[in-house]
Amino acid sequence: MSDNVKILLVDDDEFLLDMYSLKFKEAGFDIEIAPSGEDALLKIAKNKYDAILLDIIMPALDGFEVLQRIKKDNLAAGSTIIILSNLGQKEDIERGMHLGADDYVIKAHFTPREVVEKVKYHLSKKSG
Repeated sequence: MSDNVKILLVDDDEFLLDMYSLKFKEAGFDIEIAPSGEDALLKIAKNKYDAILLDIIMPALDGFEVLQRIKKDNLAAGSTIIILSNLGQKEDIERGMHLGADDYVIKAHFTPREVVEKVKYHLSKKSG
C-alpha cells in the first residue's frame, strides 16, 4: 500500500524531520519535508500528496494558518491532513479538527512507528 504514496512532513524541528522521515522511508513511503509553513504551502501548490503531517508551532506561519489556507484555496483536495503537534490542549485539538484536519496526533503520545501506522490507517480508509 505504501508504494508511491507521497507524504509531506511539515515541521521546523530538524531532529524530528530526520526521525520521522527515516520511519516513513523504512515503511516504503515517498516522503518530502518542509521546514516552514511557507515552504509547505509552496510544495502543496506544486505537488499532490496523499498525506500531509503538519506541526502547529512554527515561526512566521503556524500550522493552523497553513491548514486554513490549504482548505480556503482547496490546495490539497483528497489529501489526508494530520496535525502532528505537542500542543495537546482540548481547544487546540478542537481548532485543528474544526479547520479540517483528518486527525490530531500529539507527538509525545505516539512513537514515530505508531505515527506511520496511523497514516497507513487513514490512507486505507480513503482507498478502501
